[in-house]
Amino acid sequence: MSALALIQPARTGAVSAGAAVANGDTISRDKLGSRGVLLEVINGNAASDTVTISDASTTPSGAPAAAISTVVVNATSQMFKILPAQADPVTGLVTIGHTVTATVTYKMYPRD
Repeated sequence: MSALALIQPARTGAVSAGAAVANGDTISRDKLGSRGVLLEVINGNAASDTVTISDASTTPSGAPAAAISTVVVNATSQMFKILPAQADPVTGLVTIGHTVTATVTYKMYPRD
């Protein structure tokens, strides 16, 4: 488990090869800013990776939202929009789980 790091885009470019994921990675509320982040999961593994993202927000009807769970097929990448409302109100964290971590990397960009 580790805290994910942001890539700060710049007019002159921001270089990033991505960083390794771990099961139980977290994104803190301060990194989410006011508009959230874009998280790209890049699966270089031979197996699919089921990514589960916690969601402490509520639905329009007031019911608790369900965690987001989706499959990132091997040799593909998928982008996720993660909003500040998804952070747990007690810990201030959004947690990301993976069923596969070997050769799976991420890139995370601020939306602010």
